[in-house]
Amino acid sequence: MVMRVAILLARARPDQDVANCRILQLSDRVGRNKPADRGAATSNRCTQQERTEGSTMKIGIIGAGNIGGNLTRRLAALGHDVSVANSRGPETLAALAEETGATAVAATEAARGAEVVVVTVPLKNVPDLPAGVLDGAADGFVVIDTNNYYPQRDGRIAAIEDDGLTESRWTEGHLGHPVVKAFNGTYAQDILDRPLPAGDPGQLALPVAGDDDAAKRKVRALIDELGFDTVDAGGIDESWRQQPGTPVYGLREGVEAVTKALAEASPERPADFRG
Repeated sequence: MVMRVAILLARARPDQDVANCRILQLSDRVGRNKPADRGAATSNRCTQQERTEGSTMKIGIIGAGNIGGNLTRRLAALGHDVSVANSRGPETLAALAEETGATAVAATEAARGAEVVVVTVPLKNVPDLPAGVLDGAADGFVVIDTNNYYPQRDGRIAAIEDDGLTESRWTEGHLGHPVVKAFNGTYAQDILDRPLPAGDPGQLALPVAGDDDAAKRKVRALIDELGFDTVDAGGIDESWRQQPGTPVYGLREGVEAVTKALAEASPERPADFRG
């Protein structure tokens, strides 16, 4: 198989400066930087850019575990209109909603009007999501799949192990909508603790796989805004390169190392991740 991994090149665009400013402002709120460290000019420039050039999206998050909860925290802090749902009902998300300003909703309401929908539930629960869970989403909406197949938790799934479907292709079939695979190998706490502005030598890179280039660009731009770089990991049929047990899974490195790890992956499922 020919490897198709593209490095995300540095981009000179206004919204990147806005994203960098938002990361610095988030760091101020959690006490990592003091405004005086950057000077009033930087602070004022960031405020003006965010006011004139920043944009917000309506984002639905289905699943409020470690990844879903921390994406809710970060995306709401960046000013996006976030709705979050779980399997137990919106009343169980009152504390998260109060903490973040996100709106707790039923699972059937999370996608309403959303430009991006994040599905972040245990893989075994994907077939049990309510019928029409994506109904009412905005035209051209994108679904981010953060899921992983763990046979010890999910039970053995023959379509993945015997028929060779990638985990995200299997998920896509149950959702009835194309997905972009991202965040599946990310430590949840890193979403809060390790964002850095673009160009910082310590910035982590995340692999992103998907069949639709426009959808993938949208997800990569959102990840940029969150303070992480990205590497194009190919299409969904190649997303085995970032599944559990591969070199890139859980890797905390930059673009070069992530690209190398994707290239070194084997399509053979490791024994620890077989049922």
